[in-house]
Amino acid sequence: MDDRANTIAGWVLAGCGAALGLSILSGMAFHSERPEKMGYPIEGVEAEGGEGGGEAVEPIAARLAKADAAHGADVFKKCAACHTDNQGGPNGIGPNLWEVVGDKIATGRGGFAFSDALKSVGGAWTFDALDSWLTSPRKFANGTKMTFAGLSNPQDRADIILYLNQQGSNLPLPAAPAADEAQPAGEQAAEANATGAETGDLANQATPAAGAPSVDPNAAVEASKQED
Repeated sequence: MDDRANTIAGWVLAGCGAALGLSILSGMAFHSERPEKMGYPIEGVEAEGGEGGGEAVEPIAARLAKADAAHGADVFKKCAACHTDNQGGPNGIGPNLWEVVGDKIATGRGGFAFSDALKSVGGAWTFDALDSWLTSPRKFANGTKMTFAGLSNPQDRADIILYLNQQGSNLPLPAAPAADEAQPAGEQAAEANATGAETGDLANQATPAAGAPSVDPNAAVEASKQED
């Protein structure tokens, strides 16, 4: 009886040892380091921490000047599941977007039931407002019913805004910033140095050359008094 118990105990210990060994080996085989960035990108979903990693984004006026309406029509396909953009088109999950550029925010649209969050924003759908809305609807109007996360690509936003503007609104595009307003810092410094050099040349022209007799202004005043 004791031999049988010892045999069973031995097999149990052997099984436990084998399981422990397999666990260690599998852990070594499938071990991997934690990735620096968890998850994987999904198109149309806003990246955490803001767009472009904190890089500066051109003003919407500059992006509209080089926008492509045909590409904007392709980008709009992401919106077509919820919105129509043709004249007299029906509302869907979202409102019809015909003549939306320049229209009042959360007003009209065939009686569409806008959220209180969007109604509270007020104003009109200007080019800048549309750019902010398409960047992140929930940041533009916290509590909005729109679940779309936004377009992280700035030029995609400009392209789709240009396309929407052609759907009945046809508002004049804002003037692009002047070239000197966007002048790189290096060029600005060079221009400032050149201006300083020109100013210095004018000052040198007003300074008597070395060795030339200097004129005492006090002496000139005394001479004038004596003549009088």
